[in-house]
Amino acid sequence: MKLTLFAATGRTGAHVLEQALAAGHEVTAVVRNPDAVTAPVHIIRADLVAADPTVLKSAVDGCDAVISALGPRHHGEYGVTSGGTRAIVAAMMAAGVRRLVVVSVAGISTIPTPSRPNPPKRDPGVGFFTRTVLSPLANLRLRKHYEDVALMEHELRVSGLDWTSVQLPLLIDKPPTGHYRIAYEQSVRGGFRIARADAAQFVLRSVGMPETVRHSVAVAY
Repeated sequence: MKLTLFAATGRTGAHVLEQALAAGHEVTAVVRNPDAVTAPVHIIRADLVAADPTVLKSAVDGCDAVISALGPRHHGEYGVTSGGTRAIVAAMMAAGVRRLVVVSVAGISTIPTPSRPNPPKRDPGVGFFTRTVLSPLANLRLRKHYEDVALMEHELRVSGLDWTSVQLPLLIDKPPTGHYRIAYEQSVRGGFRIARADAAQFVLRSVGMPETVRHSVAVAY
């Protein structure tokens, strides 16, 4: 396939890029710093904090699918995930490209958004300890990021594109196992972590999984 990969030099995006090339896909890498890409790919420089619509359209034009591993590098960039995704969606609409897979965060299904003003109060995949101890602690530090990711999923739901949101738990830097569990529209029960390499593998797999279209799919061990 011809793939356009946003945030190809990020800690997760780099795994997606490596595996996509190993699988024989033709990749256009959209990055902030072209010097950080050493792989034999077509490189387009773009900053999703202040995206140029013309550049983004040229990046996705003619591709079979778009993958986004977009996320903030620091607290000051909260908002880039939803705003950047909105810009990617607009570029895809302009270029006539429909398939989009994005990296998201597990456990955000309970956050209200304009398209889901009354979401479920509980994520069925989240156990008592996580719900009462771990999640409140994470929210203290990452609440703004979670709200931004929830808004990103709102952008997907209203886009009309053939999107898939891959919701990830705690990411670890371990070798891939090739074994993990998935859950639709909720977190993986008891799934606290996954290696970035395994997460990248599922992101690539999901591009060709029509059953994931217009679904949020969590993946974890």
